Amino acid sequence: MLKSTNISVVIPLYNEDESLPELITWIEDVMQRNQFSYEVLLIDDGSTDQSWKVIGELCKKNNNIKGIRFRRNYGKSAALNIGFSKSVGDVVITMDADLQDSPDEIPDLYKMIVEDGYDLVSGWKKKRYDPLSKTIPTRLFNWVTRKMSGINNLHDFNCGLKSYKKEVVKNIEVYNEMHRYIPVIAKWAGFYKITEKEVQHRARKYGTTKFGLERFINGFLDLLTIFFVSKFSKKPMHFFGVLGTLSFFTGFIITSWLIGKKVYNAYHLVDQRGVADQPLFYLALVLLIIGVQLFLAGFIGEMISRNSSERNIYGIKEEIGFES
Repeated sequence: MLKSTNISVVIPLYNEDESLPELITWIEDVMQRNQFSYEVLLIDDGSTDQSWKVIGELCKKNNNIKGIRFRRNYGKSAALNIGFSKSVGDVVITMDADLQDSPDEIPDLYKMIVEDGYDLVSGWKKKRYDPLSKTIPTRLFNWVTRKMSGINNLHDFNCGLKSYKKEVVKNIEVYNEMHRYIPVIAKWAGFYKITEKEVQHRARKYGTTKFGLERFINGFLDLLTIFFVSKFSKKPMHFFGVLGTLSFFTGFIITSWLIGKKVYNAYHLVDQRGVADQPLFYLALVLLIIGVQLFLAGFIGEMISRNSSERNIYGIKEEIGFES
C-alpha cells in the first residue's frame, strides 16, 4: 500500500532563478525537521531567465521536487490551477517563489487543516514591507471583498501563503486573475470553514515585483466577475430574464399610457401630438427592445450552460518528476 503524501507545496514562479535554490533548501529543511512526506511543484509560468534550468537541477537532487513549464506566460491563476490538478498531498500549501513567504509557517498551516479541521487557511501579512502605493489599494480591495463575499474574518485575500484541504483544490477552478479571490471561490463552492493565520512577510531579496498598479483595476473587475458567475453561471435567466422583464414591462406600461391618453383625448376632441411625435414614446420603444434582448440573452445563456463543459487548456511545454 502506497504511503500518502502529507503536503503538496505549489509554487508558481516567473523569472525567479536567483531565489529558487535558497527557497527549496529552506523547504527541505522544514519538511525533514517535521518528518513530513511531501512534494514541491514548481510551476514555471513562461520564465525568460534560467528558472527552468535551475528547476531541472533541483529535480535531479531531490525526487520530491517536480517541475512544470508553460510555453508562455499565462499568469499566476493558470499556474495555481495546473498545480492544484497535479498535486497529491492531503494538504496543499501555496507560496510565492520570491522568498517573501516563509516556509517556517508550513507546520502550523498544516496543523490548522489536519487538526483544527479548517478547509482553507489564508495568511495575513499584518506587517508588510511594501510601499504605500501597494498597501493602501490592497486594504481597500480587501475591505470591498469582505463586504461582497461575507467572509469577514480575512484581512488579506490575496496573500500567496495559504493552506488547503485536498478536497478544496480539487473542486475549485482558478482562471484569468481569480487567484486573488480563492477564498471567495472556495466559499461559493461550499467550503465554509475558512480562517486566517498571521504570517511573516519578508522583504524581497532578489529581483523586482512582477505586479503593477493595473492589477488593482483588474482585481475589482475580477471580483465582479466572480460574484456574477457564482450567482448566475448555472441560471443566467435569473439575471437577464429579470432585467429584461422589468425593462419590457416598463416600456409596455409607458406605451399603453401614451396610447390610452391618445384615445381618451380623441374621444373628448382634445388636440394633441401624435403618439410617435412624443419623446416618451421613443424611450418606451428602447425599453421594449432592450427587454426583449435581455430576455433572449438569458435564454441563450441557459442553453449554453446546459450543454457546455468548461475547461481551461494551458500550453505545457515540459514536465519533470511526474509519473507517465
